[in-house]
Amino acid sequence: MLDTKYDDRVQAFWPKTAPASLDATQEQAYIKKITALLKEKNAVIIAHYYVDDRIQALAEATGGVVADSLEMAKFGAQHEASTLLVAGVSFMGETAKMLSPEKRVLMPTLEATCSLDLSCQAEEFSAFCDQHPDRTVVVYANTSAAVKARADWVVTSSIAVDVIEHLDSEGHKILWAPDHYLGSYLQEKTQADMLLWNGSCIVHEEFKSNALKYLKAEHPEAALLVHPESPVEVIALADCVGSTSQLLKASETLPNQTCIVATDKGIFYKMRQKSPHKTFIEAPTGGTGATCRSCAHCPWMAMNALENMAHTLETGANEVLVDEAVREKAVIALNRMVSFQKI
Repeated sequence: MLDTKYDDRVQAFWPKTAPASLDATQEQAYIKKITALLKEKNAVIIAHYYVDDRIQALAEATGGVVADSLEMAKFGAQHEASTLLVAGVSFMGETAKMLSPEKRVLMPTLEATCSLDLSCQAEEFSAFCDQHPDRTVVVYANTSAAVKARADWVVTSSIAVDVIEHLDSEGHKILWAPDHYLGSYLQEKTQADMLLWNGSCIVHEEFKSNALKYLKAEHPEAALLVHPESPVEVIALADCVGSTSQLLKASETLPNQTCIVATDKGIFYKMRQKSPHKTFIEAPTGGTGATCRSCAHCPWMAMNALENMAHTLETGANEVLVDEAVREKAVIALNRMVSFQKI
């Protein structure tokens, strides 16, 4: 269990308002406006799998990308656009800026944070690292620039197993942060010597094994796809465990015509796009309606909307800035992530 200080942080940063609902006419007007502004500003949309379907569709239609955090980072660094509009959460905007300091990086809102980021504050984490100087520090991409600056490596879930295996083969003892569920999964998969920080994702932590067992009994033909940020009891039930991109690939290649999916439901847009003949079911979370803290959708990802995308492009508001001293340290670990190739 995380301490109450973490829960207080989550509540303090919880979105106060939700994006307004748009009718079809308003939606098309915003799409037209954003498309024109992208050309005018030499900008491109870099969107995560978890944002609204309409944003994902717009990114694809305008030459942008919909991807996991690793591919988002690579795309932004390689694209010729001078302005990157990152539709996701704050650490994704920071990562884009650190890898492309010469580019202007905008976000629909700077208030879209991440519970994993909130669970690992730089000052507390740095003190923890100082207590274990013999360990190689590996942090998940879902962390602030300041935390990345304290790390030796940054990883995403798509390469985490391979990186940990690589470091373990070289004799490294590892300090891992922030997601302790993903850390436990990596420890089990690699048998590496890992010391784990106690952080968690409020979306994936909500998936419950008992409810999943009932759902699997109702759909015995279904494959269960689970993100490794989920509790160990949920991972134990899975037919496939992997990052967002790995789960997307599994949903396409597995023979099962029905998939139960234990990650943010925003990924259903791409799953249905790639496999329109298949059925995708949300994995049950810890509660229903107002009693559910996340209901399988990140509240901060939901803050990205067509309205604030248009406003940001038009005004230049919500520009992501990273202190240069922090960037110089963090980019060392980030470049290791971007350039890592499994041997």
